[in-house]
Amino acid sequence: STNMPWFKGWTLERKGAKADGKTLLQALDAMEPPSRPLDKPLRLPLQDVYKIGGIGTVPVGRVETGVLKPGMVVTFAPVAITTEVKSVEMHHEALTEAVPGDNVGFNVKNVSVKELRRGFVCGDSKDSAPKATEEFTAQVIVLNHPGQ
Repeated sequence: STNMPWFKGWTLERKGAKADGKTLLQALDAMEPPSRPLDKPLRLPLQDVYKIGGIGTVPVGRVETGVLKPGMVVTFAPVAITTEVKSVEMHHEALTEAVPGDNVGFNVKNVSVKELRRGFVCGDSKDSAPKATEEFTAQVIVLNHPGQ
């Protein structure tokens, strides 16, 4: 534009493809979505747990890996509570399955809202159910350190 004569646009190069454009919308359209780890065991950290009248206990969280489906038997770590998923919803719409990246609420059978809490991890009971651990290895990146 005449307000930004120095801006010549952008260019993006990646394996097997090259894209260029002038606008932010074009740049966003050129991005490839991240690969979703569907083949890994289900891991869904709980953000919150609600008791909804007429429905029951509804844990809420984002699917990080795997797939969550109604009818699945799931286990919550670290308390080892096992139950069946009655339904899965995202933005008040029923889903047949939730995939990584989906923020969902799911109704569980025979579990009180007092038994679950934020930070628990939901996983498939039949495929590498999550469990508590005493140690783990992490890779940490410090973005802002006081005095440095």
